Amino acid sequence: MTEINEAFLFKFLKFGAVGVSGMAIDFGITYLLKEKIKINKYAANTFGFFSAASSNFILNRLWTFQSDDPAVGFQYFKFLTVSVVGVLISNSIIFLLHDRLKWNFYFAKLISIGVVLFWNFFASYFFTFVDR
Repeated sequence: MTEINEAFLFKFLKFGAVGVSGMAIDFGITYLLKEKIKINKYAANTFGFFSAASSNFILNRLWTFQSDDPAVGFQYFKFLTVSVVGVLISNSIIFLLHDRLKWNFYFAKLISIGVVLFWNFFASYFFTFVDR
């Protein structure tokens, strides 16, 4: 494996590790809002997703991509733009699997996280953190 491929793979693994922490935040907030506070499942999913996205931005900026771009606000905006597409993908998958196919909500959410992981990584790599 070449050095470039190893560096790319290492970034993906770091991105995945950050994603695990984000998944805990996402699931925790979604569960709290949906099950305990009883808000709409899509609103709960969206709030959980964006809470995790904010945490993930900080960790990915500092650790995964080691970005020193001084335009952190613009970079965060780009990350949130990527996340908006990600949450639309996530909610679409949940709608299909949970509402249409009657799968368990949290299993559908887990599937959506796996799909959105790839979207978020490649969009972050090629769009958000291009100063690498």
